[in-house]
Amino acid sequence: DVQLVESGGGSVQPGDSLRLSCAASGSTFAASAIGWFRQAPGKEREGIACISAGGSVTYYTDSVKGRFTISRDSADNTVYLQMNSLKPEDTAVYTCTGDPQRISSLLCERGPSGLGYWGVGTLVTVSS
Repeated sequence: DVQLVESGGGSVQPGDSLRLSCAASGSTFAASAIGWFRQAPGKEREGIACISAGGSVTYYTDSVKGRFTISRDSADNTVYLQMNSLKPEDTAVYTCTGDPQRISSLLCERGPSGLGYWGVGTLVTVSS
C-alpha cells in the first residue's frame, strides 16, 4: 500500500507563493501518475495538476495554468506543487492522489480509479 502525506499549506496573502509537498511511501508510487486536487468550501473537488509516472507529462486545469507547476523527485518519492501568484479563489484543501492505472490527464479529469489512493490534505488560505 502507498501512503501519501501532504505538507506546506498555510495562510498567505494574494500574490504570494507556496510550495506543497506530497511525500509517498510504498512500492507503487514510482509507477503511479500523481495529481493534486483541491476542494474549496461549498464546491466540488477538482483535479488541478497531474504528472505522469515518469514525470515527463503534466496536465493543468485552466484556472492554474501559468501559475502552478507540478514536479516529482523520484529519489525522494515526493511530488511538489509550486503555487505562484496565489489568489483568494485558490483557498481550498489541497490533497494529492496517485494511481498506477490512469494517465495524468485522466487522473485529473476523472479522479483515481479503484487502484488509486489519497492523502489527507493540507489547507491553503489566501486572504488579505
